[in-house]
Amino acid sequence: MREDSFYQEDQEEMDFPAGYPAYLREVGPAEETYGTLSYNRRGKCWVIKGEPCVTELAKRLFPGCAGKGRGVARFTAHRRIIGDLNWLMLRYPLEIKESDREKWEEALQDARAYAVRRAQSLRAPARVTPPETAFRGQLMPFQQQGLAFLLNNPRALLADEMGLGKTVQALSLVAATGGYPVLLVCPPHLIRNWQREAQRFLSPEGGLRVHVLRGLTPYELPEADFYIVHYLLLRGWKQALPKAGFRTVIFDEIQELRHAGTEKYSAASLISDACDRVVGLSGTPIYNNGGEIWNVINILDFHFLGDWESFTREWCYGYNSAIVAKPDLLGEHLRREGMMLRRTKQQVLSELPPKRRLVQEIDWDDELYRQLMIPVIQRARTLKEVDDASRRAILEDQISQEERQATGIAKAPYVSAFVRTLLDGGESVLLFAHHHKVMDLYKKELKAYRPAFITGRENEKQKDEALNRFMSGRTNLCVISLRSASGLNLQRASCVVFGELDWSPAVHSQAEDRAHRIGQADSLLCYYLVSPRGSDQDMQEALGLKVSQFIQLMGDETPDEEKQWMAQSSAREHVRRLVERLTEGGDG
Repeated sequence: MREDSFYQEDQEEMDFPAGYPAYLREVGPAEETYGTLSYNRRGKCWVIKGEPCVTELAKRLFPGCAGKGRGVARFTAHRRIIGDLNWLMLRYPLEIKESDREKWEEALQDARAYAVRRAQSLRAPARVTPPETAFRGQLMPFQQQGLAFLLNNPRALLADEMGLGKTVQALSLVAATGGYPVLLVCPPHLIRNWQREAQRFLSPEGGLRVHVLRGLTPYELPEADFYIVHYLLLRGWKQALPKAGFRTVIFDEIQELRHAGTEKYSAASLISDACDRVVGLSGTPIYNNGGEIWNVINILDFHFLGDWESFTREWCYGYNSAIVAKPDLLGEHLRREGMMLRRTKQQVLSELPPKRRLVQEIDWDDELYRQLMIPVIQRARTLKEVDDASRRAILEDQISQEERQATGIAKAPYVSAFVRTLLDGGESVLLFAHHHKVMDLYKKELKAYRPAFITGRENEKQKDEALNRFMSGRTNLCVISLRSASGLNLQRASCVVFGELDWSPAVHSQAEDRAHRIGQADSLLCYYLVSPRGSDQDMQEALGLKVSQFIQLMGDETPDEEKQWMAQSSAREHVRRLVERLTEGGDG
């Protein structure tokens, strides 16, 4: 809405106040032409063959223009670059090949529509809210700005820093446009979270239907509104998905496509070409070098930055060099042209609460969990025959601990993948867990980040060294036992991640406080990573994590005896229900 009414992008009135810009007006009949213009379908470019005075000028003036040999100049067939070519033809008329005249008229109309849309975006409302009937949720002011940007730019990259709600902004776009069916492409460990968030926020007429694609072999897709596939499956669905009729595609963590030449990349490119709206989400679109952004932008809008040869020649240190000479200038160009929007936490800090808690459901290894639960099931059956209260209490505690450990182990690879994303985005992370076996898996999975460990197994010297390594910036990851965090001051952390949960809300609050202090001029992001099964489900209930994505109460008050008793009571009730399920033949 334009603050008070919904903004429709597809308006019939799409003109500039005084018509089209001068460089896009029609090229009239000319007494003299300076060469020919033809379309190369294989190279997706327009080719000038003409007098050297024209082709040499084209190559000097336009970074997107290339061409080997005298008298040849090549323009990428992108609607933004077509304007450059038309401007040149106003001064040096060219004879358009008859078989390509209709193609040229289409290209020119597309370029004009693009120019109109860019001008419109400057006059469009700065903030937009989606219709309440289609979207369940409220956007913060900067997220309303993000929605306005995405509405004005159908092919764009939302590059907000981690934790600023790229997911909810993308979903609000779907609600605002009604752009169903939607295809969501994401890393494997984020599938469950997207499924949950889509069902939570989107409410099209008739209710949201979600389908998650399975396997590399294509099958007939069922009727749905929201389809989810992970990047590793794209190669198998390369031919099928572009023909499926998706109106919107969202590439989450689009840096997964920063390397061209793979079947995954090729499939993503074909899907993008077939969709009306293409959105890329990433807080870290560029990893090793600036040239990777060319691959990412190419997925969103083919040859927006010209072909690889001209891009490297003009933006990088030399032909085929992937190092961008002036990254800040390239970033400004992408923002100015409506291709990228990026906000950092510091820029929107005044709109953020001091502490943000987000519950994120991640995937897990179901088969591994079942194997780990075999001895737990046997122990649960033994418990039925124990009458001694003391012995029963010991067995109940063992059952609870072993089930929690099985849950932690089954989701550990996916927790590690999530933390890896944070670290690659430049965050400094405190990763909390409970069981040593789980922390050992983190150590193996995250070895490349040289994590520090404070787990209760270290002596004082080792603990101090781990603390110093993290606080001095020699590592951006510190793995800590939930029950070993008291007294530590780790304010350097920008994110807290709970890979495992505790029954007591106070334990989590105290762990968060290792990174958050009163008076701290920052907004701490706390992720609670939960699995779809196992102990996490009942623990979520006990902690209040199912109430909202942004939890309001999570043990912020000093725990008293009553709260401690309630936590213990929740744990005992969970064991009682677990034993009943296990002895009835279930696996928890």
